[in-house]
Amino acid sequence: MPDAMSPLRSLTIAAAVMMATSVSAAELNVIAAGATRGVLGQMIDDYSRQTGQKFNFTIGPTGQLRDTIASGKPMDLVITSATLMGELEKTGKITPGSRINIGRLGMGVVIREGAAVPDISTPEAVKQSLVEAKTIAYTDPKLGGTSFLHLVKIADRFGIKDDVLRKGVTATGGHDAAAKVAEGKADIALILVSEVHAKNAKLVGLLPEAIQLWTIYAAAIPLSSADPAAARAFVAALTGPSMRDLWIKAGWQPEK
Repeated sequence: MPDAMSPLRSLTIAAAVMMATSVSAAELNVIAAGATRGVLGQMIDDYSRQTGQKFNFTIGPTGQLRDTIASGKPMDLVITSATLMGELEKTGKITPGSRINIGRLGMGVVIREGAAVPDISTPEAVKQSLVEAKTIAYTDPKLGGTSFLHLVKIADRFGIKDDVLRKGVTATGGHDAAAKVAEGKADIALILVSEVHAKNAKLVGLLPEAIQLWTIYAAAIPLSSADPAAARAFVAALTGPSMRDLWIKAGWQPEK
């Protein structure tokens, strides 16, 4: 359930509503990276209640979003990694000047609450944690998740790629990988830090900088958007100053 809105957040939403020429009765089709799930979940009900705006969200890992966009599914707003956003900009599908960088995320190590906390202070310590784990949760390779691709990269660097893949417990995304750890179905997961939502899932900390992957995320309005005014209003609310603490609490480093 979303938390009670602060007066400042309420003002941000009110200001965003005033920016829109009208509130559409139609659903706003939003395609968003799974990394944004936590923040969206904490503000969307309040936003919908205050504005009357309805939403149709498609949320998932990068590979899944790439396929969804390629399928021609209607989209009024996209919130994706900078890499995927760059691909879209090259195709000419994004409204010029509409892109706003939201912030960046790092990857961290997740274990079940109450389990022995592994040492992740150095790359070698992270390697040892992966070696000692009996099972490792990660996004299904077919979905092309950012965290899975980076896990494979560092496992290959450590010379334990085959071992890591053999121990795999596949998930639908980083949030599901964390849930599988919380449920005891896997010992450990390396995911984006914003995706630790499950009860009993514990974030040990960020990966060491030497093997860290920082991913920037951005929002933009497609040229095909049926309601760009409503999309702009929502982005204004989502990225307003009063939302900054919420992004930080969710593990983000917002744009300054």
